Amino acid sequence: MTTATVEQFWQAYLATLPADAPAHRAAYVAEPFGDHPALADELGALVLEGKKTATCSSLWEWEAEGKPVTEVGAFWIVLDGRGAPMCIAETTEVTLRRFDEVDEAFAYEEGEDDRSLQAWREGHQRFFTRTLAAIGKQFTPEMPLVCERFRVVYRGESMARG
Repeated sequence: MTTATVEQFWQAYLATLPADAPAHRAAYVAEPFGDHPALADELGALVLEGKKTATCSSLWEWEAEGKPVTEVGAFWIVLDGRGAPMCIAETTEVTLRRFDEVDEAFAYEEGEDDRSLQAWREGHQRFFTRTLAAIGKQFTPEMPLVCERFRVVYRGESMARG
């Protein structure tokens, strides 16, 4: 997808808001979930279904990319595996915690697998083991995570795709 398509999706969202809404002055990021197209599609679908209302990432990856950690009120255009906008989410909570400090409630809100803490730990250990190598890091239970809760604020045409 093109940057223009993403910007058009953002502008369509803004058109649904009052002229003085804070989103008119906000920036956004446009990114898929996960590290490959199939995972982006799978996790994006969970967001659209309302099952996935939380996500986490490695603090080490934020640092390696030189980006500040996301903040409450940030907007994120969730992209599918082809780079097409699926929905827009707004961050409602950001906490830093170690991998081994993630609790059952957060694992459930991530919406993946059977939503259990055990499945969350197994799946995320595989994910971080796979992705951290790119920045020269290794998974550890003590690794720092950026844990984010969000809410969908706009679906646009995404529901029409089936």
